[in-house]
Amino acid sequence: MSAGRNQYYEFYRQSSIGIQLTDALDELIQSGHINPILAMKVLEQFDKSISETLANNVKSKGNVKGHLHNYRLCDEVWTFIIKDAMFKLDNGEMLSVDKAKIVACKLGEGSNR
Repeated sequence: MSAGRNQYYEFYRQSSIGIQLTDALDELIQSGHINPILAMKVLEQFDKSISETLANNVKSKGNVKGHLHNYRLCDEVWTFIIKDAMFKLDNGEMLSVDKAKIVACKLGEGSNR
């Protein structure tokens, strides 16, 4: 991206909705309805929109307990692998999983969170 433009993480493309969007764009490219440049612009807008929407509209909090199996920091992105994780949500619901991956990214410039 050019200087001055905000850059957004692309990992939401691996979510269910991101995969479906990518598949739909691939079909449109293959059928000749759009070109790859337009598809990339759509994906960039998706990255921006989903990041901003989650940052501005999700107010829920939760707690996680488990055994920290692995952690790493690369390019200002923390990744934690937690075994036997127990999530406690705001509404008191408990969710237990064998393995959880938590990715934490640096917020953009000017962010107050």
